[in-house]
Amino acid sequence: MDKYTEGHGDRGPAPLGAMTLPPAPESVSLARRWFRKFITPSDPACSVDDCSLLISELVTNAIRYAESDDSWVVRVEWFREGTSLRVEVHNPGFPANVQLRRPDANDSHGRGLLLVDSIAESWHSGPSRFGGTVVSFVVADAWPA
Repeated sequence: MDKYTEGHGDRGPAPLGAMTLPPAPESVSLARRWFRKFITPSDPACSVDDCSLLISELVTNAIRYAESDDSWVVRVEWFREGTSLRVEVHNPGFPANVQLRRPDANDSHGRGLLLVDSIAESWHSGPSRFGGTVVSFVVADAWPA
């Protein structure tokens, strides 16, 4: 079931927004729409289109590469950190499997992290606090100082 949440409990700073999505292809467009809808009240100065593209790529990767014997969801959260925007995408995959590739021109896949690396100020992957993997990116100067 899709869900928008606004709290983070005792796990650190509350996100500006969060969503829980089923691991299905239609979740990619849903993630873009929800992010646009829920980031707008925060009035970011960064390109919402660029952020939506990066979220699309990471949600696609989460759906494509996550592995679990149990039912699972993709979690997307975004945070304001000073003037920066940090977005996290969580899935039950293995952190060691996240790799930046340099695909050939004829390859039909493998450009997601390359786009993230090109557009975001920085990105990171590692163990998720939910179990599995988190891939995050930071967009600098998302809000004025």
